[in-house]
Amino acid sequence: MGCGLMAGVFFAFSAFVMRGLAQLPPSQGLSAMQALNRAAINPLFLALFLGTAVACFLLAISALLQWQRPGAVFLLVGGLLYFSGAFLVTAVFNVPMNNALATVDPASTDAARHWSGYLRNWTAWNHVRTATALLATVALTFALLQARA
Repeated sequence: MGCGLMAGVFFAFSAFVMRGLAQLPPSQGLSAMQALNRAAINPLFLALFLGTAVACFLLAISALLQWQRPGAVFLLVGGLLYFSGAFLVTAVFNVPMNNALATVDPASTDAARHWSGYLRNWTAWNHVRTATALLATVALTFALLQARA
């Protein structure tokens, strides 16, 4: 369920949030994204995002240790997809971009340049997170179905 919820969060940003922010003047889009990034650091979101990453990592290890069990391959694939494609991509790409954006003054002369690059790169990596979280959800659903069979 965590993978599916996170896929939905990522999808919302890819489908309309970033597009909406891109339609604003750069200083306003940048300011709005800074506010969204600050708001995302909350216990509920972090518990879902990090808890799902830990669960997926443990599922992948469990699949390797119990490879003969039905659905093990789907557990491994689903766990690795979310952990690497959603969690690690966030840690390696999106969070550093968010941290860099946090230091930009929206009223500065360079704000538009920073915002343009951020918007393009952050959104591209968010598409990766969306796809991998969705594929992880599908793989883990197949794992459940095979385990019940």
